[in-house]
Parts: sequence; C-alpha cells; structure tokens
Amino acid sequence: MGYREGYEKWLKEFASDKKTVDELLAIAGNEKEIEDRFYTGLSFGTAGMRGVLGAGENRMNVYTVRRATRGLADYINRLEGAAQRGVVIAYDSRRMSAEFAKETALVLAQNGVKAWLFPSLRPVPVLSFAVRYMKAVAGVVITASHNPPQYNGYKVYWEDGAQMPPERADEVLALIRAHDYAECEPMGEAAALEAKLLEYVPAAVDDAYIAQVKTLAIRPELLREHGSELKIVYTPLHGSGNLPVRRVLKEMGVTNLLVVREQEAPDGNFPTVKVPNPENADTFTLAIEIANREGADCCFATDPDCDRLGVATRKPDGTFALLTGNQIGCLLLNYILESLSEAGRLPKNGAAVKSIVSTELARSIAESYGVAMIDVLTGFKFIAEQIQHFEETGEHTFLFGFEESYGFLSSTFVRDKDAVNASLLVTELALYLRTQGRTLWDELQRIFEKYGHSVEHVSSVTLPGKDGVAKMKQIMAGLRANAPKSLAGLSVLAVRDYKTGLRTDADGETAQMGLPVSDVLYYELEGRNWVCVRPSGTEPKIKLYVNTRAASTGAALDLNAALEKAAQAQLK
Repeated sequence: MGYREGYEKWLKEFASDKKTVDELLAIAGNEKEIEDRFYTGLSFGTAGMRGVLGAGENRMNVYTVRRATRGLADYINRLEGAAQRGVVIAYDSRRMSAEFAKETALVLAQNGVKAWLFPSLRPVPVLSFAVRYMKAVAGVVITASHNPPQYNGYKVYWEDGAQMPPERADEVLALIRAHDYAECEPMGEAAALEAKLLEYVPAAVDDAYIAQVKTLAIRPELLREHGSELKIVYTPLHGSGNLPVRRVLKEMGVTNLLVVREQEAPDGNFPTVKVPNPENADTFTLAIEIANREGADCCFATDPDCDRLGVATRKPDGTFALLTGNQIGCLLLNYILESLSEAGRLPKNGAAVKSIVSTELARSIAESYGVAMIDVLTGFKFIAEQIQHFEETGEHTFLFGFEESYGFLSSTFVRDKDAVNASLLVTELALYLRTQGRTLWDELQRIFEKYGHSVEHVSSVTLPGKDGVAKMKQIMAGLRANAPKSLAGLSVLAVRDYKTGLRTDADGETAQMGLPVSDVLYYELEGRNWVCVRPSGTEPKIKLYVNTRAASTGAALDLNAALEKAAQAQLK
C-alpha cells in the first residue's frame, strides 16, 4: 500500500477521532508531508520506537502505541506463564507520555497481560530496577530521552531489566505488523482494575531502589560526616530526576543541594532550553548563574528520563567548564578503581565496559589497575549483556560501564544507564576532592598528565525523511568502497567494519572481531587516535566521532580539528 492509500485509510478508519482527522485534513494539500507521515511505519527495534508526535503511521500517537503494544502482548502470550508475571510501565514528563503509558497498560490488559503502571513519572533506571525487582517479564517506558519537545518514544525492556535483545525485538516487530492500527483496542480502565489486569506499582519499589543506590557509595562515612560542606546546583531539566536524585543525596547526607526552580517542575515543552540535553552548554545557563551567585562547587543536570548526567565544574579562574561524557566516565572509573585499590577491595577479575565510540583513555586507566576493559557496540543494552554474562560465568566482576553519550552505571541491580547512580558517585568524588583542596577539574588534569591529554568531538550530518535514509546508506557504502589510507597526515593502521565483523589492517590482513553486526566503521590511527562513523539508531543522522590524544590539551585540540575536517571531507 502506498503512502497516499495509507493517508486515505486513516481518514476513514479514524473518522470518529476528530482531532486526528482534523490534523490529517490540514495537510491535504501538502504531498511531501503526507508522504513523510505514511511512506513507512515507525521502526521498532532493540531501542523500541521513537518519532515525532502527530497523526500517521510514521508518527508517535495512540494508534502506533496501541499497535506496538498489541504485538508485544502477542509475543508475551506465546511464553508460558509470562502474561501473569506482567509488564511494568513507566513514563517521563514529555507530551503525551502519561496518555501513552495508560494506553499501553490497557491494551496489554485487553489481551490478558497483567500491567503494572507507575502512578506518576519515573526515571528509566527505576523502570529497569522494577522489572527485575517485581520479577516481571518485561517493561515499557514512554520517553524520547533528550530529543526535542516534538518527539516521544516507546522503549521495551525484557526480564533482565535491559532493553529487549535484537532477536526478540525482531519477533515482536513481525507480530506488530500482523495487525491493523484500528484493531488494537484497549480495555476500559475500570474493567482492567476490577479484573486486576491493571495495578499501580507500590511505593515500596521506589524505596527499594533508593536503598540499593545508597549502597553504591564508596565512602559513605565521608558523605555522612561532610556532605553538608559541598554546595551543588542541580537541574532535572523539567524531567523525572527531581525526586529520586534529591532524595538519595539528602539521605546520604548531602544537604546543600540547590535546585534550579525554573526547571524543577515536569514540563514536556521544556520552555527554558532548546533541547533538554545535558550535553549542551545552554542547559546549564540557569544553573551556573545560581552557582556563581551562591558560590557552589559544581552543577549537575539530568535529562527528562534521568538516564544521562551532565556535569559542570569550576576551573582555576573561577569559571565553569562543562565536562564531556568521556571525561565524566574517566573521572568516575579512576575514582572507583583507585578507591577500591587503596582499600584492598579491588577484585582480581574486575572489568569495566565501554562502547566502541567511547574514549580509549578509559582503557589506559583500567589497565593501570589490572582491570579488563571490554568494548561493546553503542547501546547500553550491550553493557547490560556483559553484566549478565559475568554473573552467569563468573569470568569477571563488573565495576563500571559507560558511554560517551553521558550514560554511566556502577550497579548490577539496574541494567541501563542511571543518572541517579551517577549523581551520587560524582557528588562523592567532588566531596572527596574538596577535602583535599581540589576540584573535579583539577582531578581531570591529573589524569591527563598521567595518561595523556585526550580530546573528543562528536558531530553529525542530519538527513531527515525518506531520502535521508537512502543518503545514509549511500554514504556508508561509499566509505566502504573507498577506505582512506590516511587522515590529516595520520596513517590508518586498521579499519574495523562492524557490518562485516572484520578488522582489516594496513597490510590487508583480516581478523574477526566477535561483536554483533552493526553499520559502523572505525578507523584506528597512529598515536592512539581514532575516527568512527555510524548512522544513529534513534535519529535521522550520521554521527562522526573523532578522538585524539597528545602531550598537551592544545596539541590534542589542534589534531582533533584537523582530523574532523579530513573525516568530514570523506563523508562528502
């Protein structure tokens, strides 16, 4: 069926839904807009689905949510005893999140699957924890993470608390496609409650999560005795982190936490920022104003679903610097390993895990403590897989996992990135350094001096719409057909093609890498530098990662700029 037929079908099938019909009639003369909304359905994979809010098959709306849920329910009903175990459902502060969460619960109920719905917004890590704690078969969280306000999403978790693995996601997708949008009706809320197919998650789950996060403190006595001495400014960026982040820090003894009031209340319009992304400097504007006025030591920001953490710290001149995800990851990794080593508690089989596009500086830190550093594909589900593997085999003891995109985890009771966990650890590190008259910035420079000054930069080329998908495939095919021998004067020592699974060195020798298939190209360059190109899994863009290391930050910055220019030329 073509896009025009899909458009006409929706007008007929949902004729009683005035809001949807009016929205579709408003674009009647815009053929390109109709095509974009109906040329395909929202993709569903290991990260669930994500898209712009609106009417149409390629949009997030109650009908696409219902259809996805019907497919998930069909899959669960194929598994013996799974429907009774139920699905835990959470949501963040985005537009339509609460409505989509309830629709999810009621479609599950209609199909005989028990739904456990959180009564108000919760972070992603709480959902991940709840799935494991309640022994549910799956979880769903309605969120589009740090995307702009016009987006929302639907993420599915499996019984281990991690995002659904690829083979299961493929089976669910096939079941989703077996249904028409109009046939995926929800049960009435009153009927679902009466049949006990819908229940609300009890507060005891939140209490259990907070209790577990508190066990992650490495020096809890430091927080109890000196927590009031550290002054932090925190912004939840209108999202779900406000209550759990403040609660865990307060209960650990950190009482001098200043919250950015303009960004405290949940608001899916995110009125004070362009994009609610803690990677962006403008998200810290209000926090830094307060920090300067109140003499605070550092600033934190969590994204709407509270799985990512951004940090700003004072430099020697008194101004604030926004740390990168790689820098935060290395600071936390070094603190964990150094602290455990000094206390004689560093396990002999310790391991840390990072994504392939995260800094190699972390490997140098881990190796200096005799800790294995394991690379996985981008996506925290792959870090979760390693945690599960360690538990099943005893091969390693998991100590820390991170991605350059501001995701961190030091626990095993959550199987996704956790900004509540990270907030506690960064607070403890900042306090520990303060007792020594140092800052997070000072500690970062100490790490650079020991292992080399590292600079990383991520840029992207946005290619929206149907033509954009084809263009991304064309660019990646072109790079594979014409692999560069050098970039910015640095020899390419090897090319890792994660689509073929092969690493090919400069002499043409190949070796299997042993990771799942992914459309990623990684160029190993001389001097421990590297460049990586990959299409985003959640946004219509190709991402370019450039990482450099040198004897000084200035030299690393210059090399990074030259490498990025050379790599951008390759993309064109």
